[in-house]
Amino acid sequence: MKRIFLFVVIAAVIGLALWKFYPRNLTYSPSYRAYAYVTNGKSGTVSVIDVYPRVGAATALRAFRSITVGDNPTGLAANPTRNEVYVVNTDSNNVSVIDAEQNKVVATIGVHRAPYFIDVSRDGQRGYVANSGSANVSVIDLENRKVLANVRVGGGPGLARVSPDGETVVVSNRTDGSVTLIDAGKMAARATISICKEPTDIAVTMDSAKAFVACSGSDQVAAVDLKNAKLLALLDVGKTPTSLALKPDGGELVVCNFGSDTISMIETGTNEVAGSYLIGKQPSEAVVSADNSLLYVSNFGSDSVAVYNIDNGKVIDSIRVGSKPDAIVLTPHQDLVLALDSESSDVAIVRTEKWPGSSKLSAERALVTMAPVGVQPHDMVVKDFMVKTGQR
Repeated sequence: MKRIFLFVVIAAVIGLALWKFYPRNLTYSPSYRAYAYVTNGKSGTVSVIDVYPRVGAATALRAFRSITVGDNPTGLAANPTRNEVYVVNTDSNNVSVIDAEQNKVVATIGVHRAPYFIDVSRDGQRGYVANSGSANVSVIDLENRKVLANVRVGGGPGLARVSPDGETVVVSNRTDGSVTLIDAGKMAARATISICKEPTDIAVTMDSAKAFVACSGSDQVAAVDLKNAKLLALLDVGKTPTSLALKPDGGELVVCNFGSDTISMIETGTNEVAGSYLIGKQPSEAVVSADNSLLYVSNFGSDSVAVYNIDNGKVIDSIRVGSKPDAIVLTPHQDLVLALDSESSDVAIVRTEKWPGSSKLSAERALVTMAPVGVQPHDMVVKDFMVKTGQR
């Protein structure tokens, strides 16, 4: 009984300590949910974190569920129109479908060898998985949970990114330095274009006219004309560009240069590098605020999240997080930044200047808590939705 009493007291103290970070004017519906999903490679699980509190909820800001999926789960994506999350299991060559309302696996879809990432069309109907070990892309009917086609592409495809209009899928072929353009309607390759060494991440402009591809092996970003299937420009950036973040207004593209501790800003209209700026040690990923003003960058080598003012071109804050932060996301209301700490196996939860009730903007940014997850976490996504009546 003493142990139980002590546990209750400790839980209450922790709950009160976390609750002080929450403003009293939150107006989210009792039916609203927002969960962060984290793939844990060595655990073979997905951790689920409740990122918004509700009165009486004991699940807020901690991993309240661990879902068993396939072998070595890596990438994942949320469906924009269905309450589902898709997990790519690299070593078991399949995709787990998680029902976000129940937080359980409801289907498993087989693909080909060594998949790492999945992208979902804006209408929520199709999923695209690049299978690096079999040089093809699996096209998945997400409603009926079946593979419609396996489209042959270049060598070692790492990522398949679908354009906003849903008509083109851009595939980065890492081992042969090319991109393949797939006609989504015909489910067939339209062209394969040689670009630069070791292409990885892809960003497609809002008008679906261009794709930008980071090439970590040649320290460049390639601009590709999707309509005419041709290379427009090769842009020199910093060393080892690893990831791309497009501003919501589409006007600029942020490049994280892992090997030179910088970010590069690319003007998407003119295909020009506007400048490169020191951001922190080994920047890994970045996310831009919805109002296009702030950039949040996970600095893998300095265990921090940098806050960069895009208009002023300056780092205005740095928040210490866990060890080796990698994936980074903003919550739907822009009031929390989540950084996935790959070495310490936790998620750093940081409040932003958008926190309800904030007054002094820069002073309000702070680390709220660290939420432990599984072993060897890889990727993270946030899914928000309204639960059905009576659904807990």
